[in-house]
Amino acid sequence: MLETELKSRALFGESISIHQKILSRIIAMTEKISTAEGTTPTLVPFLSIIRDSHPTPLNPIVLSPSFCLILQGTKQLHLGPNIIQFQAGDYLASMIDIPASAQTIAVTKKSPYIGLHIDFTTKEIASVVMEAKINIKPKVKKLNTEDLIGKSDSSLFDLFIRLLNLIDKPHEVLFLSALIKREMIFNLLSGDYGHLFFQQVLFDQKADGVGKAIAWIKENYSRSFTALELAKLNNMSLSGLQHKFKAITMMGPLQYQKQLRLQEARRLMLSGSMDATTAAFEVGYESASQFSREYRRLFGLPPHKDIKAVQRGSLASELENG
Repeated sequence: MLETELKSRALFGESISIHQKILSRIIAMTEKISTAEGTTPTLVPFLSIIRDSHPTPLNPIVLSPSFCLILQGTKQLHLGPNIIQFQAGDYLASMIDIPASAQTIAVTKKSPYIGLHIDFTTKEIASVVMEAKINIKPKVKKLNTEDLIGKSDSSLFDLFIRLLNLIDKPHEVLFLSALIKREMIFNLLSGDYGHLFFQQVLFDQKADGVGKAIAWIKENYSRSFTALELAKLNNMSLSGLQHKFKAITMMGPLQYQKQLRLQEARRLMLSGSMDATTAAFEVGYESASQFSREYRRLFGLPPHKDIKAVQRGSLASELENG
């Protein structure tokens, strides 16, 4: 018994060592592409590199349909009352736009947070499911925000290495990266965490309508509507919509709309294209004072002070990194 246990521990330790070596190799590949702070797009249209050399405060974000492979460091995600922590070798999967808050922790300039972010759509997932005839049985009949973390394996690492190698081949990158992306989706769907990428509520139009409701709000967040109108639009009862919507996003539909509005207004102001009042009206607010109150509640500062603080932080980071 003791001998078997010792062998098991030795194999486990060896597996971790190999895992770390592969992660180190991928990190080295990203550093040849860029060591810039923040998010860096690459020649692969759906791939970006994220790097933070300092712990970041808890910032409101919107998780987009994507998954992010953590190469180094630790990130915390706050979804409603839930706090999810993921580390090197983990990936975070999201099939819908979910307002949340996130921060990087336990990082330094010598050991920064590094992640690889892949964007995808439910159409791409559905296409692979149909063509490869993949049969996935979701663990639950609804999306589960507490079950967003997957564990990487050698096959997934190999696909990322192939993807990063394409960046040195500008004439091949567009065509071949699209093929690798489909292979990556197939790999993820076929693995132990396939349920993260195939949520029946989003693919089955007859399931319960909440997936369609989420998509409608995303497309029409600047419009005013009531929860009852949204329920009728999706052939649901008001109580059914409220219950299922909160089970998926950890908030009600009107709160979901509000966070999408505020996030978009912040993006518009940071881009320099609009001031606070213009951005407020652009995203659907009818009162600048109401916009300012709700913005401060979400981001912790009034619009103009928040934007200046973010811009100062970005400038300081650029100066520090040369």
